[in-house]
Amino acid sequence: MFSFFQKKMPLTNLFPADFVDIHSHFLPNIDDGSKSMDESVALLRRMHGFGIKNIICTPHVMESVWENSSETIQRKLDALNAHLKNIEFTDITLRTAAEYMLDANFDRLLKTEKLLTLKDSYILVELSFLNAPINLYETLFQIQIAGYKPVLAHPERYSYFHNDFKEYAKLKAAGCWFQLNLLSLSNYYGSSVTSVALQLLKHQLIDFTGTDTHKQHHLDFLEKVVDGKVLKLIEPILGANAFFRE
Repeated sequence: MFSFFQKKMPLTNLFPADFVDIHSHFLPNIDDGSKSMDESVALLRRMHGFGIKNIICTPHVMESVWENSSETIQRKLDALNAHLKNIEFTDITLRTAAEYMLDANFDRLLKTEKLLTLKDSYILVELSFLNAPINLYETLFQIQIAGYKPVLAHPERYSYFHNDFKEYAKLKAAGCWFQLNLLSLSNYYGSSVTSVALQLLKHQLIDFTGTDTHKQHHLDFLEKVVDGKVLKLIEPILGANAFFRE
């Protein structure tokens, strides 16, 4: 059992048994994540070693880069699950959703397609790292009009919000749920991202978390020792992810 009196320990010691990783890139050869079935298995075995047995795969859907469809994503999941069964690695549950970039293609998908959800009506969305969409708030409104609940992936990584912290409160008021990347707590993306991640946690703006694992190097950083004060902030968020169990 975790004690807050411990000064430092890896995040990987903290996952509750009912934790669900709601952001990952384990499906092979579909985006910038796993590049092969063998790599997917190796990553999943390591996740299993951390005690994570429930995973939602969220490949990118991005115009002109990764134009994945619900059908192609589901086929990749089916193939990976069949392979896991064949090698008798069945003590892990994989489902699929998608990480939707809020671009022109997303506007079309929202109007014409049934989107892949994390659970019920929750969809994972992301923004460009260069700048926010001009029509961001209109898009968030349309998402909700269509019956979905937007979960914004890694809000701490959008540097254009860093000097305007009130924008985060505005996004929450507009109906956004926030998913923090656990790697943001290990300085993987740099000190400014870590600082904003901690501010978001302290202001109780984070709803869920995820590993956003693409490769082994990400899991190396996930095993890095983290300060006890940070662990205390993230522990209740790890528990909140149990909401996504089926």
